[in-house]
Amino acid sequence: MGYPSLAACVADLERHGHLVRIKEEVDPYLEMAAIHMRVFDAEGPALLFENIKGCTFPAVSNLFGTLERSKFMFRDTLDHIKKLVDVKMDPASVLKKPFDYIGSSAIALGALPWKKKSKAPILYGKTQISKLPQIVNWPMDGGAFITMPQVYTEDITQPGIMKANLGMYRIQLSGNDYIIDKEVGLHYQLHRGIGVHQQKANALGKPLKVSIFVGGPPSHPLSAVMPLPEGLSEMIFAGALGNRRFRYFYDEEGFCISADADFVITGTVYPGETKPEGPFGDHIGYYSLTHPFPVMKVHNVYHKKDPIWSFTVVGRPPQEDTSFGALIHEITGNAIPKEINGLKAVHAVDPAGVHPLLFAIGRESYTPYQEVERPQEILTIANQILGKNQLSLAKYLFISAEQDNPQLDIHNIEAFFTHIFERIDLSRDLHFQTNTTIDTLDYTGDGLNAGSKVVFAAAGRKKRELAKELPPALALPRPFNKVKLALPGIVVAEGADFTSYENEEKVMEAWTAAAKDVNFDGIQLIVLVNNVDFAAANVNNFVWETFTKSNPAYDIYGVRSFTKFKHWGCHGPVIIDARRKPHHAPDLIKDETVERKIDKIFAKGGSLHGII
Repeated sequence: MGYPSLAACVADLERHGHLVRIKEEVDPYLEMAAIHMRVFDAEGPALLFENIKGCTFPAVSNLFGTLERSKFMFRDTLDHIKKLVDVKMDPASVLKKPFDYIGSSAIALGALPWKKKSKAPILYGKTQISKLPQIVNWPMDGGAFITMPQVYTEDITQPGIMKANLGMYRIQLSGNDYIIDKEVGLHYQLHRGIGVHQQKANALGKPLKVSIFVGGPPSHPLSAVMPLPEGLSEMIFAGALGNRRFRYFYDEEGFCISADADFVITGTVYPGETKPEGPFGDHIGYYSLTHPFPVMKVHNVYHKKDPIWSFTVVGRPPQEDTSFGALIHEITGNAIPKEINGLKAVHAVDPAGVHPLLFAIGRESYTPYQEVERPQEILTIANQILGKNQLSLAKYLFISAEQDNPQLDIHNIEAFFTHIFERIDLSRDLHFQTNTTIDTLDYTGDGLNAGSKVVFAAAGRKKRELAKELPPALALPRPFNKVKLALPGIVVAEGADFTSYENEEKVMEAWTAAAKDVNFDGIQLIVLVNNVDFAAANVNNFVWETFTKSNPAYDIYGVRSFTKFKHWGCHGPVIIDARRKPHHAPDLIKDETVERKIDKIFAKGGSLHGII
């Protein structure tokens, strides 16, 4: 089977107990997001909001809220899609087992986009931006945003759908300086597909045509977030995954229209035209702040008959995009490792905000006739990882050698850190990249997109036993003397609040000097935090605090540290200053008044009573 529409998917989920309707009137300002987050946290069903205050259109969320539900929606095509991705990454596999790929190949051939000539359902009616659900997720958000869009652009030098890009970039519908119903804001990074298209249009001095699709079969939004191999079109992938060809046409103004979408917004982006966009509560767990981004001049807002608006909520992981990630991993498997020679596995650690922290395992084969004593090949692999598409946004990369422990689980955070710190030589195995680029959403650096990276590489035999309890003789000097063990060999320390880098460098110089005679037996990492109880409460809190609140080149210190031949290292524990800095973005905090208000929907007689 294949869903011809979002409505068909909603009906199927409801029949099988995967969706609940919310009949009460719900305010799109904070309430819808609060309900969604509470249900997601409980691994609950998809939600259809039938009665949105100030809006005539219904909205659905949490479609991809659990991996089980995602796999249910694509139950007839998932296995074929995995094989297609394998073939794209390793064409030789089809030669080895040709009969395994016959059905999958047929699906791929039938997935080519289909240009419709007859009138499509999407042309049923037109509306305005202000009449769409004005959903605001967090109290400090700059306005209403589309959080589940499929943004379509074409290469102005090679027009047509086969060279087009379909990506998921946030769209600001209201607020700031946008002219209501006439302008919306686009937020994306220039190295992404749409950014490449805009640069080409800018170079020719021409406007870029943009089509924003919302809704449609669930294969469409998933295709917009998939890290597809080079040359594999998102529209082909959507057709193969949904077992239904991507249907499209061009309207009278030359904009590409998804025939199966529920809503399509068309508009143009002119060279050099920007407006302030943001703030927006983002997936790292903080607000991305207001910055100039491209502004789109709205042409038309199309919708089909009885359309359904699709949305999600973005915030500190885990959120629905975490489940997106699990499904993507289910589909792609080892796709990325196959693109980097010697890489066995790589994992973006979701509780750490995804991009700030990567774990990787690589092969050491420079000297196969000798026992591996230090990182060699994995350093080359690390450089390739940090130059690879989305992985290039990482700040911290911890990489180990495969042969040291073939059973090491890259998804087990505690086990991976333990493996690294049992083997690492802190005087040799830290490698920095300074004054480089990081994620646009990360405000730990010294400007937008600006920051640093560090690689912790470990290879060879186990060198030490890590402390599994707080050593009784561990007496740290003031002011960082309130200490708790977070993980084996890792402690978090609380002290005075951060003031400025000028002051704190002096503080850290004095503190590390005072700590040089402390017995750090079994301790390899000290993390300075504002709240030691929170940071040590669980592994998710620890990685979020440590890696989302620090900039490696600025915030890493060491006991008995040194610089020799441009290389920095230390002979005692390494220190990460993960205290909040004055330039950091605000945390995402829920509105308690809204939380109390939505209790009624979960109480007896409410639509979600008994759901959680």
